[in-house]
Amino acid sequence: MSKDPVDPRSDAIIARIGAQTRLHEDFGLTWKGAPGGIPYYVVSGGQPKVPVTFRYADESDPGPYPIPPDAPIEGGPQGAGDRHVIVLDKDNWRLYEMFHAFPIEGGKSWKAASGAIFDLKDPKPRPAGWTSADAAGLPILPGLARYDELCVTKKLTHALRFTVKKSRRAYVSPASHFASKENDPDLPPMGMRVRLKADFDTSKFSGPARVLLEGLKTYGMILADNGGDWFVSGAPDDRWVHDELTPIRQVRGSDFEVVKMGPMTTR
Repeated sequence: MSKDPVDPRSDAIIARIGAQTRLHEDFGLTWKGAPGGIPYYVVSGGQPKVPVTFRYADESDPGPYPIPPDAPIEGGPQGAGDRHVIVLDKDNWRLYEMFHAFPIEGGKSWKAASGAIFDLKDPKPRPAGWTSADAAGLPILPGLARYDELCVTKKLTHALRFTVKKSRRAYVSPASHFASKENDPDLPPMGMRVRLKADFDTSKFSGPARVLLEGLKTYGMILADNGGDWFVSGAPDDRWVHDELTPIRQVRGSDFEVVKMGPMTTR
């Protein structure tokens, strides 16, 4: 958080990710014919559950999951990327997330690489060493920038999810899983939190870009997956005006600092 101390390796880790590399919004536009960002779908407690089979069943929460046949897939139905599917049961306060998910027979069942169920009334970390629908073993939905926050309430009150191209074979709390073979101590571990420096001037920004950046001063971003360097995640929304988000690209890696990390797991 904003008052937590800076990690002793902050400068080295920031430099390894890219001190001059710019922050990048990974949402808010159409990409290859599909809405950019990671979509989610809200259902009632009565939504029928369907079977799901997982490639990594030993680290996945077994089905069934309450996935509607028309649940949005990251990248669209023909997407070749991560294909996350996220469903929030608003009545039972349960979050269902899948990675690399494909519907079978029009959604009568699904297959996916991995999946996780989170009880939002009693949140607990994944078992040590377990993945989720995300490389770090974290829930995805709580880390997404959403239109209602940045443009309606105009207040960001939680950390955002971000990615880097190369991570370390290590994780720190709140993560439970790593996704790398690299042991370089200057590479960032999964679960690492970075924070926009307190003296960064946000007064030249406006609209959702300013809301996002001011939130990053307090809550920061948590490393959740491998991807583009300094790519911050958000949810698709038809109301996004992309040009209102792109000013965050003025922010460089050197404008961030690593929040002091706790014990690190490397195996």
